Amino acid sequence: MANNDMVDDNEMDGYSKIDQYNPQLIASIASSYTDIIQKIGEDTSREGLLKTPERAAKAMQFLTHGYDLDPAAILKSALFHDDYKQMVIVKDIEIYSMCEHHLLPFFGKAHIAYIPNGKIVGLSKIPRIVDAFARRLQVQERLTTQILNCIQETLEPLGVAVVIEARHLCMLMRGIQKQNSVATSSAFTGEFENEKTRAEFIRLISANLS
Repeated sequence: MANNDMVDDNEMDGYSKIDQYNPQLIASIASSYTDIIQKIGEDTSREGLLKTPERAAKAMQFLTHGYDLDPAAILKSALFHDDYKQMVIVKDIEIYSMCEHHLLPFFGKAHIAYIPNGKIVGLSKIPRIVDAFARRLQVQERLTTQILNCIQETLEPLGVAVVIEARHLCMLMRGIQKQNSVATSSAFTGEFENEKTRAEFIRLISANLS
C-alpha cells in the first residue's frame, strides 16, 4: 500500500496526517472494490454505491498509511539526554488497526512504559509510533512486539513494557460472535521482567489517577 506519490499534509517531526491521495493508486484500488461489490451481488450503478469504491479506496489507503512512516525516526526526532531513571508511562493510547486475516478492524488501548537509561523522548512521540505500526495490516501480537522493539532499540532504556487490550470485529461480527470478548497481549524487556517492577506497572495502568 506504500506509495511515494502520496501527499502528506501537516508533516510534524516524522509524523504525517494523510488527507490527500494519489489519484492513480485510488483509481486502481477503487476498480478492485467495484469488482468485489459486483461479485457479492450488488449493483454498483445505483445511487448509494456510485462513489463507494472510491470512498473505500481512500479509507483503505488512510488505514494503512503506516507503511510510509518510520517509527524509529519519529522517536529520534525528539530524543533528549537526561538522568531521570524512574518509570515513564503513557497509558490509554487509542489504537485502530486492521486484522490481516479478515481485513476487519480491531481497536482498543495501549499502555506503554519505559525506564530511561540516559535518554528520554517527547511523550507525544509514543502515541505516534503506536499509530505508525497500527496503521498497517496487523495481528495484535506482532503489533505489541513491534512497539516494544522499536522503543527498546531506539531509546536503549533499562526496560520497556507494552500491554494492548483490543476488541476484534472478526470475533464480534463473525466466527464465534462473542460480543464482550477483549484480547490482551503484553511484552516486557529488562527491568520489567522483574516481578516487582512489572506489578507496579500493572497497578499504575489499572489505577484511575485523574
